[in-house]
Amino acid sequence: MTNADSMPAIPTTDAVRPVALTGDRATGPLHLGHYAGSLRTRVALQDTHRQYLLIADMQALTDTMHDPAKVGRMADEIVLDYLAVGIDPDRTTICLQSALPALAELTMLYLNLVSVARLERNPTVKEEIGLRGFGRAVPAGFLCYPVSQAADITAFRATAVPVGSDQLPMIEQTNEIVRSLNRLCGTAVLPEARAVLSGAARLPGIDGTGKMSKSRGNAIALSASPDAISQAVRAMFTDPAHIRAEDPGRVDGNVVFSYLDAFDPDADLVADLKDRYRRGGLGDSTVKRRLDEVLQEALRPIRERRKALAADPAIPAGVLARGTQDARQVTGAVARDVRRALGLRLT
Repeated sequence: MTNADSMPAIPTTDAVRPVALTGDRATGPLHLGHYAGSLRTRVALQDTHRQYLLIADMQALTDTMHDPAKVGRMADEIVLDYLAVGIDPDRTTICLQSALPALAELTMLYLNLVSVARLERNPTVKEEIGLRGFGRAVPAGFLCYPVSQAADITAFRATAVPVGSDQLPMIEQTNEIVRSLNRLCGTAVLPEARAVLSGAARLPGIDGTGKMSKSRGNAIALSASPDAISQAVRAMFTDPAHIRAEDPGRVDGNVVFSYLDAFDPDADLVADLKDRYRRGGLGDSTVKRRLDEVLQEALRPIRERRKALAADPAIPAGVLARGTQDARQVTGAVARDVRRALGLRLT
């Protein structure tokens, strides 16, 4: 099973730093779910790991092939989000998936180590197929997403992968592929990876139906305006049975409290609000007002940094070009090692 660890806390020297790899599909601006799920962890990992962030434009096409130009436009937008939350391109390599040919090569090799039946059993893939209503018309690229992700992770020899809990099955499938490859080659060609989970629980969408997602329209973007934040908070799902302020209310499953748990720095105040809500006598509007204040405070500096960076298009483009060049060397060397271990010809 996957060894899910908490965030490392002991700094290490450059010579012995483990490698961390994660990324985001290039389908739209990043949102609070990304921030709570792994972005804050990635900022901290810069002090303890050699970190790579992959903008997964090829994987984005597995369900966005109807609008490939949008995927192309999103790369710089995601770079801006990374920089705005505190990712330092001098300590984290930011790179573009489609510009790393070794990833496609490794994906093709790994496809021969996994069955279609195993891919269909992957819980994350099954859930996403159902949400998108693909049925048996699921694109082959989408079904093979876990194999592409395994190529991403192993191409950097990553041993730490910051993810949300919903991605644990993907890490396990990566490790299955690694074990199959190592058995086939008779030696430890590649290391297994572990999931690095944030302390926050999986953040739900503002409508209370599953996780926050760009494609479902239930997300709050990191770049959201103050009005957009307030509007989203007002629309948040709470407890449908909590009709009057004096009625006792449910905290579990209440989206507003989920967000307060993730972002409010005053844990004692949140605990008090929960007690009062459960007893009755606390209206939804009061709780939402607190959350609006918390999110406005959390997102304002991110939004302002992002706006300043976006004023110079050369900044995100330069960061991505430099990082991709570095990543091409690293991933190319790993692909050559895999080919050599398999006994394939080297050119």
